[in-house]
Amino acid sequence: MDLNTQAGMRTDVFTPDRLIADDADDIIGKGITLASGQSLARGTILGKVTATGKYVLCTSGATDGSQTPTVILAQDCDASAGDAAAIAYFQGTFNGAALVYDSTVPLQTIKDTLRGLSIMIVDTIGGV
Repeated sequence: MDLNTQAGMRTDVFTPDRLIADDADDIIGKGITLASGQSLARGTILGKVTATGKYVLCTSGATDGSQTPTVILAQDCDASAGDAAAIAYFQGTFNGAALVYDSTVPLQTIKDTLRGLSIMIVDTIGGV
């Protein structure tokens, strides 16, 4: 009998997304508040709204502080109905091809800004 068909058994499957590009021991994640009105995927580049301290999708047209890339969302998070607790990466090495970001913010800008915050974005897995 297939174990996944038994009552009460989990049927979800782990699918690697290759977001983490190097040694996982160097990663630092912390709890954040994702501002309401958005549903974002793991790997999304976030900016921090200065007035509230909450995080939103980083866009270049913003003028509230969130125009500056700050962290990478560590998990899918649905805050469409209200603010939501989430985890974000504040340090580590990540695969640029696995990031989710607004097209108004060039990837090179994201790389340059996050480098100063101990977040490295690389083009290959396991190296620079």
